[in-house]
Amino acid sequence: MAEKDAPDAPERIARRLARAGVASRRVAETMIAAGRVAVNGRHIDTPALTVTAADRISVDGREIAAPEPARLWRYHKPQGLVTSERDEKGRDTVFAHLPAGMPRVMSIGRLDLASEGLLLLTNDGALKRRLELPSTGWLRKYRVRARGTPDDAALEPLRKGITLDGERFQPMRITIDRQQGANVWLTVSLREGRNREVRRALEAVGLRVNRLIRISYGPFQLLDLAPGAVEEIRPKALREQLGLK
Repeated sequence: MAEKDAPDAPERIARRLARAGVASRRVAETMIAAGRVAVNGRHIDTPALTVTAADRISVDGREIAAPEPARLWRYHKPQGLVTSERDEKGRDTVFAHLPAGMPRVMSIGRLDLASEGLLLLTNDGALKRRLELPSTGWLRKYRVRARGTPDDAALEPLRKGITLDGERFQPMRITIDRQQGANVWLTVSLREGRNREVRRALEAVGLRVNRLIRISYGPFQLLDLAPGAVEEIRPKALREQLGLK
């Protein structure tokens, strides 16, 4: 871990709020602009302020806790839950179904309402951003059931990369696993996480997805984790996979 990532190193106030699990950095900047954040008893209005471990920081009059070490959990998201913290349509969220006693966490990437499988959760906003960056290049792998009877030639455009509605999708790895009546099972791997990317790409070649399960995100795998279950990734494994100290 770089020197600037040390727990007691000076850092921007929005990043400190994110590391303390208050909110993502972007949301923290909005909170600062709204005058909700105070440092050493004085309200601030700029996210450019640098703070240290000696500074007292409060949000809405309540002092925040010291930043915890970065932690990561595997969660088996069931169908029918949204991954946003609050849903404008009042739909059920994954955060309402997490075990009691978990710290405030954020999802790394998203899975849409109808999708299921591996969702990574973290208490650390900086770790969330790091694992979501396209430059991280981590492979996301999915098991997909779709209506149709494709052959390899039909999937070749997706392997080369396509453009849909002006949006460029990078090449995907796709294998046909088996045909099951009117449905085909595929394994699809990609290095991006665009909105409904797998569904949109397969629809472009005439396949309608009716089940989508994420089975891995980089080195972290769903394995036999039961639907709705949460399991923390051991600190040693997290350090080894991410190169943290």
